[in-house]
Amino acid sequence: MLIKNPEFKISAVSPSQYPQDGLPEIVLVGKSNVGKSSFINTMVNRKKLARTSSEPGKTRQINFYNMDDQFYFVDLPGYGYSKMSKQEQAKVGTFIEEYLNKSKQIALIIFLLDIRHDPSENDRLMYRYIIDSERPCLVITSKADKIAVTKVENQVNHLQNALNPLKDLTFLPFSSERRIYTEQVWKEIEPFITKKEE
Repeated sequence: MLIKNPEFKISAVSPSQYPQDGLPEIVLVGKSNVGKSSFINTMVNRKKLARTSSEPGKTRQINFYNMDDQFYFVDLPGYGYSKMSKQEQAKVGTFIEEYLNKSKQIALIIFLLDIRHDPSENDRLMYRYIIDSERPCLVITSKADKIAVTKVENQVNHLQNALNPLKDLTFLPFSSERRIYTEQVWKEIEPFITKKEE
């Protein structure tokens, strides 16, 4: 899929700030520094559309990115960042949960995991939350460039066995550095964009 004019739309912390144009929303969730912003930039072939940071936990709002007026990528704040105060964590957690509960436009949740690490307790909590929500979910195992190419498939299978032994969700590798997995990811995303438009 070719996105010609991706643009940042708005940062929101409450439902009154969400876009009201009815476009489907592809939501990115995952721990801090798992590569959500890099995922967006890679998928649309832009370097700086979504702001990446070397300091995890920097995103404290819900960022909406308009993709050619076809759909939004929605970047939720990462979880599990220890330097964020408990008060800040609670505040961020509240508006994440509010968004996931109240947005009527969520077409697909993309759950990012770091391919190098077993799921953390927070990852397992988020996974359970997604499953309980009964929303469609695609799992992306990011940072695939950090391990040998020959080990990628086994590690993806390992993570799926750890979280999703029923294998009823799709798990895919991803690398912002190598840019070699984007086509397969688009194939998984596109049906949810068109389905929401019908």
